[in-house]
Amino acid sequence: MATPTKPVLHGYFRSSCSWRVRIAFALKGIEYDQVPVNLIKDGGQQLTEQYKSLNPMQQVPAVEIDGITLSQSLAVIQYIEETRPGPRLLPADPKQRAQVRMISDVIASGIQPLQNLYVIQKMGAEKVPWAQQFITRGFQALEPILKQTAGRYCVGDEISMADICLVPQVYNAERFKVDVEQFPTINRLNQTLIEIEAFKVSHPSCQPDTPSDLRT
Repeated sequence: MATPTKPVLHGYFRSSCSWRVRIAFALKGIEYDQVPVNLIKDGGQQLTEQYKSLNPMQQVPAVEIDGITLSQSLAVIQYIEETRPGPRLLPADPKQRAQVRMISDVIASGIQPLQNLYVIQKMGAEKVPWAQQFITRGFQALEPILKQTAGRYCVGDEISMADICLVPQVYNAERFKVDVEQFPTINRLNQTLIEIEAFKVSHPSCQPDTPSDLRT
């Protein structure tokens, strides 16, 4: 019987979207290979024709899995949820599942794209205040949502796709010097999640392409 080929994650150590996929793989116990795509070096390896054939948006991640290539982190997470055993990443209850998707989309569509490298580079010297403004605005909306939905984790007491999206976004907030303590629910959830092994092993500080000066 043929052994299934391991998924291949084309990503960047500090990319929020790549990190989401690494967390999901770790939570599911899925072994995978990584191919680093340096978003900075040589003008950005994601802009090459070779990479464009994998991801026409020329962003990370791109994931080769089961004979297809997926290029959006939430699509990857939902695909492995539907095809792989292991802990659920979407709740069984329809209302909770909708809440998980809502929180995930608030982060993945409403907050993170505004700190995307392509956007930040366009802002030049204004990049930090720009990022701070839109992260803060997003967290101001996210905090009351999570206050209603959270148990131990973002929605109830099971880790979900919402938690997978939250941790990398808090990491970005801290990079851009946003005071996360002003959002007590977000801060509490993040502090709980970063102690979980799947979040630790997928952290940007310990990836194959992490620069030596950023390793911990």
